[in-house]
Amino acid sequence: EPTTGHREERVLITLELFVMLVLANGMPVVVAKLCRGAWDWPIDGNRHWPDGRPVLGPSKTWRGLVSGALSSALFSAWVGLGFLFGLAFGLLGLLGDMASSFVKRRLGLASSARALWLDQLPEAALPMAVAVLWLPVAVWDATLVVLLFALSNIFFSPILHRLGIRKHPH
Repeated sequence: EPTTGHREERVLITLELFVMLVLANGMPVVVAKLCRGAWDWPIDGNRHWPDGRPVLGPSKTWRGLVSGALSSALFSAWVGLGFLFGLAFGLLGLLGDMASSFVKRRLGLASSARALWLDQLPEAALPMAVAVLWLPVAVWDATLVVLLFALSNIFFSPILHRLGIRKHPH
């Protein structure tokens, strides 16, 4: 039976990791809104894959990569998990997001088209897998964070769209 202190620590780390996922994936949207198109250089350099479709698409920018990874790193350092861990965590979340975009382009889906679960799971599962290896995080807790992140993304994205924060409702 875990002690109350141990249980509280597990809950706290789980919440911190959830916040880091939200920051890594949400900050690029906020910064894009604030920058109004400045520094929106596409990571893929507007290149196309041999199938004629964009490698990633115009919504995956260096500005988003830097803002998402840096926000995760700064929060992680602030709560005591370490800047390096937060940077790796944020970068992996955004790498998962880019992998989703790559797959969506190969499937012929437009940039920012909805692909339920493909849009949410890689960007949460990849960094959470590293969290399990790096921190005292149980696989069950990591799985719970991934599912909560995915469901909150599905639920809150339409609301953020109606509030004018997101361009698309998904």
